[in-house]
Amino acid sequence: MNPLLDRLQPYPFERLRELTADLRPNPALRPISLGIGEPRHPTPEFIRDALVEHLDGLAQYPATRGSDALREACAAWALRRHGVPLDPATQVLPVNGSREALFALAQTVVDPGRGAALVLSPNPFYQIYEGAALLAGAQCGYVAADAAQNFRVAWETVSQAQWRRTQLVYVCTPGNPTGAVMGLEDWKLLFELSDRHGFVIASDECYGEIWFGEQPPLGGLQAARRLGRDDLRNLVMLTSLSKRSNVPGLRSGFVAGDAALLRAFLLYRTYHGSAMGPAVQAASVAAWNDERHVEHNRALYRAKFQRVLPILQPVLDVRLPDAAFYLWAKTPIDDIAFARGLLQNYNCTVLPGSLLARDQPGGNPGAGRVRLALVAAVDECVEAAERIAAYARGL
Repeated sequence: MNPLLDRLQPYPFERLRELTADLRPNPALRPISLGIGEPRHPTPEFIRDALVEHLDGLAQYPATRGSDALREACAAWALRRHGVPLDPATQVLPVNGSREALFALAQTVVDPGRGAALVLSPNPFYQIYEGAALLAGAQCGYVAADAAQNFRVAWETVSQAQWRRTQLVYVCTPGNPTGAVMGLEDWKLLFELSDRHGFVIASDECYGEIWFGEQPPLGGLQAARRLGRDDLRNLVMLTSLSKRSNVPGLRSGFVAGDAALLRAFLLYRTYHGSAMGPAVQAASVAAWNDERHVEHNRALYRAKFQRVLPILQPVLDVRLPDAAFYLWAKTPIDDIAFARGLLQNYNCTVLPGSLLARDQPGGNPGAGRVRLALVAAVDECVEAAERIAAYARGL
């Protein structure tokens, strides 16, 4: 058995189940879960139609690099969204959702034989980053999101000794669970450090199409172009249709960036056996080529935040994030105790923030907060907010 498997920690949802196994939720109330960030808006009909219309493709082995039509659709979207021209043949690669690619990328770029390899991750974070690092034979370093700076990841706190060991940096923008968007100055810092030390930057942007301001969030490709890095060296952007188009079951996304990195990634994926089926490719082309359903989806999330925040803000320290569909609320008591009490008394599930982070010398940056995923319908989110507010008032 691979001994590296022993280094993996249980997923946050498994830990939450263990921490609440002894509870009997209030049977007078129907269960409502804001715990898992799984989109629940209906899948657009035109995407379903495209999938069904191309089922004849099931009789073919798909190419790992995907069809020309899919890579061209992805590149066209990147040009519309980020203003960045990509070569569909060398700078775009379809993947089976961003999660799969985030894991596989570490297996491609990390060299565990070159010193004490280090992979850096935001803290709190998406646990795939940690698992990918550990199973690639690296150590994982955690960089705290600073609540005093709108949950900006404090990259400047990483020591020079750590930077010298770093081979891969995971960036999540908009962030999970904070919703914070990384600014151009932070991108400039990471690019300069990458040039100095040679590490790869993996920019996880799966929440990038759910935003609330006047302008869409800045992404890694766009930041590189603004800073004159047109070759996108040492940068890979990862995105997905799951949140953008409400198709988490489609398992479809793409990566884009440094052509040399994508060439190596394609080689790895050819052996990994991760080609996307032709019917999924056809549905993905339809989704990337359409923006109307994305605008509608964004409007649904905006409506939920507009309804929920006025209910919660009088009793909890919580504010509208830059982007994504999470609220990152400060709790008046320990976050695990808050989640347990809310479930037991009001049959409402939220995710304790400490389960999404790791302890550091300054403490656990997720402690004392809970993540609320506003993925259900508006009425259900409002009812959940009313229960949370009632619980908080009684503490």
